[in-house]
Amino acid sequence: MRRIPKPSMQWGAPRLAAFARRGLQNRKFAEVLILCSVIYFTLGASDPATRFTELGHQMMCICGCNQILLECNHVGCPASDGMRNELMAAVSRGDSDSLVEQAFVQKYGPTVLAAPTSHGFDRTAYIIPFVALFLGFGLIGMVIRAWKNRPAPALADGLRPVRGAELEQFRDQARKETDL
Repeated sequence: MRRIPKPSMQWGAPRLAAFARRGLQNRKFAEVLILCSVIYFTLGASDPATRFTELGHQMMCICGCNQILLECNHVGCPASDGMRNELMAAVSRGDSDSLVEQAFVQKYGPTVLAAPTSHGFDRTAYIIPFVALFLGFGLIGMVIRAWKNRPAPALADGLRPVRGAELEQFRDQARKETDL
């Protein structure tokens, strides 16, 4: 005689195995996600050359060439070499990025920063372009509406322009009279 398993045993084991596999997959996914985030956040965290490059690209040369500090390439620049040396010394000392930027702003003025700060009055540098864009679109919309709603041009001697069915009647008459 053949033994028939109980329904709970028949369906319970595959379901438990599926849940176990799914749990293992979720755990592996979580481990990979944690590993990737750790790698991402620690990549280049303590490398002074990377910090020097990042900070050097956030500052401008003050010689008047209007170039990024690390990209100032004109011969005999009186300012870029000294500024680069100061930056390298600050990075070597381990100063924080904000401290280095503040020191350069105090020494050379706010024009040394390549981008304005995101607090105080400098926020207007980020807001004004969007305001100008929206005002420009609004002005274009008003001009188009004014062009569409303008009155018909006045003709000499008080004549009115011909439109619609009357215009089509004149066109048909012109076609008939010009046929050979």
